[in-house]
Amino acid sequence: MTAASIKRGGAVRKPRAMVKGKAKPKPSMLARTIESIPISAAAMQRMVTFSILGVAGAALIAIATMLGLPAYAATQLAEVVGGAGFAVKRVEVTGIDRMDRLTVYAVALDQKSRAMPLVDLDKVRGELLQYGWIADARVSRRLPDTLVVDIVERKAAAVWQHEQQLSLIDDKGVVLEPVALNSMPDLPLLIGPDANVQATALSDLMSHAPRLKSMLAGATWVGNRRWDLRFQSGEVLALPEGDAMSAKALTKFSAMDGLDRLLGRGFLRFDMRDPAKMFVRVNRDKPRIDKPAGASDDGNDQHNEGGIA
Repeated sequence: MTAASIKRGGAVRKPRAMVKGKAKPKPSMLARTIESIPISAAAMQRMVTFSILGVAGAALIAIATMLGLPAYAATQLAEVVGGAGFAVKRVEVTGIDRMDRLTVYAVALDQKSRAMPLVDLDKVRGELLQYGWIADARVSRRLPDTLVVDIVERKAAAVWQHEQQLSLIDDKGVVLEPVALNSMPDLPLLIGPDANVQATALSDLMSHAPRLKSMLAGATWVGNRRWDLRFQSGEVLALPEGDAMSAKALTKFSAMDGLDRLLGRGFLRFDMRDPAKMFVRVNRDKPRIDKPAGASDDGNDQHNEGGIA
């Protein structure tokens, strides 16, 4: 009997085929799940690190609270998190046009600590709102290392002249920045103390005569009670006191100008402070100009109520 014919414990097992190399193990479900997540390995590592620090920090806070030092524990934890890579390294600014970008950077980075948890977003926003150009600001964190500052700027609506100083203002009268005389923008000029505060009122007034709004060159707030309007063609229109009275007079003047073309004919001044009639000032040194219908002639009277400078 040969050795090949001997049976021990059942059927003869066939020899296994030889496989070159080592078979690759099938990846686990956990590994396949991690690979399917659309996050880079570096970002995943930072998240894991942050989680570990969070657990350690929670333990630190619990111990510090038992010792009566919760604020200290939170600060120390925040510094640990910052040291792990969650600290401000970049500032991203959007929505900016006229505001100085470097000023925004300086305000955002003016922190006692650059650790992300310790950055005071409300403080940054509050300081930015102190600048005239900034109507609103939204400040947020973008982990791991970026502060995002979204600026909403005001728009220049007029130039305010007061005490020999020129300033850009918005439609609510907020002072935006000084203006040099040689770089005056093509905007209406408001003259007089508190004229900037009346900017909204002036805008509302001009809405009653939209055709004249584009012709307005400037306005003087006289005696803190009424407006003198100056048009691009050089004439001045004196309006009465009170919102309702001045709006009524301006509407009437706009209608008269539409029918009889008052502006651009060489008149100097129209005075509508008396609701019953309008006075017209003409220049005696120039040829006589026919008066508008229903107007009285006050000649070349030079009375001045603090009008256009």
